[in-house]
Amino acid sequence: MTDVKNASLSPHPFNVALPTPVAAVQGQPRRAGGAPLEGEDAQRLRGGFLSVPLYRLAHSRTGDKGNRSNISVIAWHPALWDVLVDQVTEAAVARQFAQRQPRQVTRYLLPQLQSMNIVLDDVLDGGVNDALNLDSHGKALSYLLLDLPVLVPAALAMHLAGPPI
Repeated sequence: MTDVKNASLSPHPFNVALPTPVAAVQGQPRRAGGAPLEGEDAQRLRGGFLSVPLYRLAHSRTGDKGNRSNISVIAWHPALWDVLVDQVTEAAVARQFAQRQPRQVTRYLLPQLQSMNIVLDDVLDGGVNDALNLDSHGKALSYLLLDLPVLVPAALAMHLAGPPI
């Protein structure tokens, strides 16, 4: 596992100030289905949530073949995996790439590696050789995905990449 302090896979240059996380959710913590959490889970999450870009939770590798982009999302720390699974969904990725109009978004989970593979079909303007777009390579699309806003329980802030919160 890469040491977060020495990680070189950052989507932003070091001299750019990172956005400051803000408290995003108040009230009783809830499970993904809306049911209130109880006991230890509720106690752990009472501090609220932080809204941060995905690059604070994970790094990415990207490739393309024809008109298909293949983006991997790899958690910086295993404790962040459940947050990634809950929020980096096919629907969330489709919304993030709405202006590129993907025909289909498919997500493959690799829990033992705390990573996922996301495939976006028909998102490269016909592919590198067919597109009039100067930057239709799938490799450039990981930066768009890594800017996806994610809500992170405040208790997990210590596992985020970047400056301490």
